[in-house]
Amino acid sequence: MRDMEQPVPGVHVEALGAGNALVLLHGFAMNGGLFAPLVPELARAHLVHVVDVPGHGRSPPLATFEMPRVVEAIDGAIGGSDLTVLGWSLGGQIALAWARAHPQRIRKLVLVATTPSFVEREGWPHAMSVQTLSRFGDELRASYRLTLQRFLALQVHGSVEGRATLAALRDGLFERGEPSREALDAALDALIRNDLRATLPHIAVPTLVIGGERDALVPLAATRELAAALPNAIHVTIDGAAHAPFLSHRRRFVDTVLSFVDG
Repeated sequence: MRDMEQPVPGVHVEALGAGNALVLLHGFAMNGGLFAPLVPELARAHLVHVVDVPGHGRSPPLATFEMPRVVEAIDGAIGGSDLTVLGWSLGGQIALAWARAHPQRIRKLVLVATTPSFVEREGWPHAMSVQTLSRFGDELRASYRLTLQRFLALQVHGSVEGRATLAALRDGLFERGEPSREALDAALDALIRNDLRATLPHIAVPTLVIGGERDALVPLAATRELAAALPNAIHVTIDGAAHAPFLSHRRRFVDTVLSFVDG
């Protein structure tokens, strides 16, 4: 097993373990530290790359948070081939765009609480209003740490396992710093603009889509539609989970992911 940091300018990547590569992409306003409870177990048989998305954690922002630029920055930071990419929320959209842009590099996808569109559009009712998503951005600007703590607490509500996982994570959650207001605004604007529905039929890599039964941000209807639109996808629902099943139902989540990745 090896433990290292990959010093690629522009994107901060930490790698742990050895074996087939597994890349972890976090969601909006977060950082790779959120995956800390999962990494030791995933790294027993995989080389796990924990990425700070541009403008988040220890990765500086790009000039613009356009999806092609984000994908190219991350693609340039990860070596090797036959990558399995696990993306949560916004990270799932990045994973989809990456697989579309560089299908020869991607072996499998795991999309967690991910949607082709986070906001309501014509023909896509399974989403938030722009006003609701913008309000979350306003709350982050006003009080970043408190807003994230409250948000994550809601995602593990009712789960003893989730509360314990979040308590263990809390001290290290903010050690990578806070994104700038400009970085938050740029990523939030991307969340509002992104609509990946037209690209889905062209992404043929084997894909696992995981949805949370009580996810209010990305409802099951969205994850099921996502899986149905991808040519080679399966859908798994984690009962009782909300938007962060890897925290609230860590054991079930890890077993599900490893079964797919190694199967």
